[in-house]
Amino acid sequence: MNETSSQKINIAGTGISNVTLEETIEIFDRWIETGDQKRVCVTPVNCVVWAAKNKALQALYNSADLTLCDGVPLIWASAFLGKGKLKGRVTGLDLLPQYMKHAAQKGYSQFLLGAKEGVGTTLKQTAEKNYPGIQISGVYSPPFAEQFSEEENEKMIRMINEVKPDILWVSLTAPKQDYWIAQHLNRLQVKIAIGVGGAFEVAAGLIPRAPIWMQKAGLEWLYRLYREPRRLYHRYIIEAPAFFPLIIRQKMRG
Repeated sequence: MNETSSQKINIAGTGISNVTLEETIEIFDRWIETGDQKRVCVTPVNCVVWAAKNKALQALYNSADLTLCDGVPLIWASAFLGKGKLKGRVTGLDLLPQYMKHAAQKGYSQFLLGAKEGVGTTLKQTAEKNYPGIQISGVYSPPFAEQFSEEENEKMIRMINEVKPDILWVSLTAPKQDYWIAQHLNRLQVKIAIGVGGAFEVAAGLIPRAPIWMQKAGLEWLYRLYREPRRLYHRYIIEAPAFFPLIIRQKMRG
């Protein structure tokens, strides 16, 4: 597979990469083997809505080497718009554990940055138990802050560059994680940097994931809302519905 097959489909102004999970894994392997440095965004519906209102964020997603489809509504929208249906979802919840396992087999090194204190360590322990030989060369959970201090940024960059991981997994919530990666990538000695939101907790077994049937039906958001209503109410009930007028407007404009 080559990069031409990972073209992006315009969904409300944000280009979503038309790749499957399996193709994403192949692309990651090639990037690591060739030594290319790449930036990847995992992009759910609410991120597309935010990007439609924030041109700097939209430019950040559109300039990413991969902007992955994290949501069945994005697939529905691509078909509705007649731009070629997206092949499928590539969520952080799927990509993180599957590529961690794959990386263990390939001998690639990984760094876990973010999430609440202790989550990354639990994920490291879980991964080492499940995937013998995995190389997790660093774990760090920065203190919560809307914006990190310069000292904290320097500390994170230094910790990452001391071990030079092949892949940097970042769990700082979107779009904060995407901004952080984009702002510091030129100083990071990594081959792939990707933000995966709350995937650390799920992969570590600390938060259960929705049943498979809900994932396939596009109802994973409902399960997450049920599990964390206070944190996710505004995102799913207030913000996400704005996606549909955006798509209808795009369709009407041709």
